[in-house]
Amino acid sequence: MKRLLVLLSALSFALPCLGDGDGQIVKDGWNVGPLPCVSYNSDLGFQYGLCADIFNYKGVFPDYRQRYYLEASRYTKGQTLLHAQFDSKYLIPGIRTTFSASYQYDPMFLFYGLDGLEAYDPSMDANKETRTARYAYRRSMLRILADFQAPLGDNLWAVAGASFWKYRLGDIAMEAYDAQNTLFHQMREAGVFKGGEADGGSRLEVKGGLVLDTRENESAPSRGIWAEAYLNASPDLFSDGFGYVRLAAHWRQYIPLADDRLVLAYHLAWQGTLLGEAPFYTQQNISTLFLRQTCTDGLGGINTVRGLLAQRLVGRDYAWMNTELRLKLFSFNLLDQSWYVALNPFIDGGMVTSLYKGEELASFYGRTVDELKEDAVKPHFSAGSGLKLAMNRNFIVSVELARPFKATDGGVATYIALNYIF
Repeated sequence: MKRLLVLLSALSFALPCLGDGDGQIVKDGWNVGPLPCVSYNSDLGFQYGLCADIFNYKGVFPDYRQRYYLEASRYTKGQTLLHAQFDSKYLIPGIRTTFSASYQYDPMFLFYGLDGLEAYDPSMDANKETRTARYAYRRSMLRILADFQAPLGDNLWAVAGASFWKYRLGDIAMEAYDAQNTLFHQMREAGVFKGGEADGGSRLEVKGGLVLDTRENESAPSRGIWAEAYLNASPDLFSDGFGYVRLAAHWRQYIPLADDRLVLAYHLAWQGTLLGEAPFYTQQNISTLFLRQTCTDGLGGINTVRGLLAQRLVGRDYAWMNTELRLKLFSFNLLDQSWYVALNPFIDGGMVTSLYKGEELASFYGRTVDELKEDAVKPHFSAGSGLKLAMNRNFIVSVELARPFKATDGGVATYIALNYIF
């Protein structure tokens, strides 16, 4: 981490000497950014595949009329991903419309237990020589989202939407690993999971709520507020015994400290189950109206608390925060595009605020529910820094390194992806 900070500090002084530009080329019409999907995530490995970010700027730059994102990729640790997304404020006049469809298959989906109670041991990570893979199971997921935002007044929007999810879960189906010696298998055999929830299932969720949005730019705002509060309700349509109502609340604020060159950005969030019971396979879903990343799992990893192991905290209710400084180092014009480079040191934190499956876990660990609550409801923090390369303020390549404060939450994590996380 020290080497990273030294490198980033040096870049902040050296990069401006390489070139300069006003970064104000006005785009009009279509702009297509086809790219190979070459990225890296400590939790998933190297990514390879194809993706395209397509914008129609006609008459509204730096906003866009339509945005299409397409991706077909695979990670070296096994995950396969197909994803398509559409976003527009102009398809239906006065209504912001967002659609997405994703399919994800992961033969080694990471699982570190429930409520952060499992004592993570790095020697139990996937290792073919010892046939060990304690923290994994097999998962496939189909996700279809449709969200609509209608204006209620200045910067205030009403939200309505629906989503469909289909999951299939199971033990690791790879001969290189001992499928009987995983945490998921042991919990399933011990009866921690209810009925067939350890096998997966289908859910239909309907959504309703409010959004306050005063940002001057969505991809990389330098001022304003972006707040959301909405309910996700899922009745027991598939006769699996589960039905619930969840609340998702987000407060994001962007404070200019030196015009748009230095911005303090922070994000406070809470997500929890208000009524009913949600199945295990939905507990890691982080609800959001606009997908910054194609993966929406948490708590921990690239979407929520950077540096923590992916899905490190799986609980009934979550709270988390992200705080970062966004320093624009320099801007330039190249190939008829506007570019800038930015630095973003950050501190993240998160915690489980309500125990999930307390009675079942008490039996599994041979402890009382009160003892488990005392260990579960504790904050987990991380810190790191990153570099951003932005094209036309909307297409942003991100490189970030982060490290958790506790060794039981992982080591140094590296993320090479797209976009700010909020």
